[in-house]
Amino acid sequence: MFAITGITGNVGGNVARNLLAAGRPVRAVMRDVRKGDGWAQRGCELATADILDVAALASAFEGAEGIFVLVPPNFDPAPSFPEARATAATLKSAIERARPGRVVYLSTIGAQAGEPNLLTQHTIIEQVLGELSMPIVFLRPGWFMENSRWDVAAARENGVIPSFLQPLDKPVPMVATADVARVAAELLQETWNGRRVVELEGRHRVTPHEIATTFADLLGRPVRMEPVPRETWESLFKSQGMKNPIPRIKMLDGFNEGWIEFEGAEAGSRKGKVGLQAVLQTLIELR
Repeated sequence: MFAITGITGNVGGNVARNLLAAGRPVRAVMRDVRKGDGWAQRGCELATADILDVAALASAFEGAEGIFVLVPPNFDPAPSFPEARATAATLKSAIERARPGRVVYLSTIGAQAGEPNLLTQHTIIEQVLGELSMPIVFLRPGWFMENSRWDVAAARENGVIPSFLQPLDKPVPMVATADVARVAAELLQETWNGRRVVELEGRHRVTPHEIATTFADLLGRPVRMEPVPRETWESLFKSQGMKNPIPRIKMLDGFNEGWIEFEGAEAGSRKGKVGLQAVLQTLIELR
């Protein structure tokens, strides 16, 4: 049996679907089992647990051949990332109690970066979970292609998409969430010893310009990217309600300056199967 966290979301849900398609039993771990009716109908066992509840998580993970761990995103962490430190401690304690056969933790590109930024939350959790005695793999995907869901309305309505990724012709390591879920499900069914890192991106790197031209092709109208001036980011993010926008700004700087990258660079990463056009087409159809 495989215990899957984040199953009500896109990635976790697709991890579970891949496992079920392979005939493997799944335990759906969620904060609110009232959202689990669909998974129960698919034959999943349901377990209630919050990411900060050691006892509930340990119970949800107990008896699992493997567990998939996806922590809820925090786009506005407090200075020094206390939330990530608390999550890391809880996860480690729960996993040590439950002792599953193996662990797949969904991390991120750039988790090894030394410069503090929004992704440092995963760096902290990797460091703590790396002390576990059972086999663990840190799956580090690139920038999600599905982040372009926020661009659909702008592309459709006025043909101008604001871009924080700059310069507009700089290729960025991106990946479809379908590929992330597929690889995570494959890893859960593998056997290995110790600690592994798997870095994952799409078939080729994507520029902001390519995102705009692909939207243009799919929508049948001109679409272009427009850089958001770097000096406006902090005031813009604060106007949107962020209390501590510096980690997010530093993350964007890391992608733009190239220091958020895979440890093995482009040559050392696994490559996905799903292309940008297919992802954008789905996003357009959903909105």
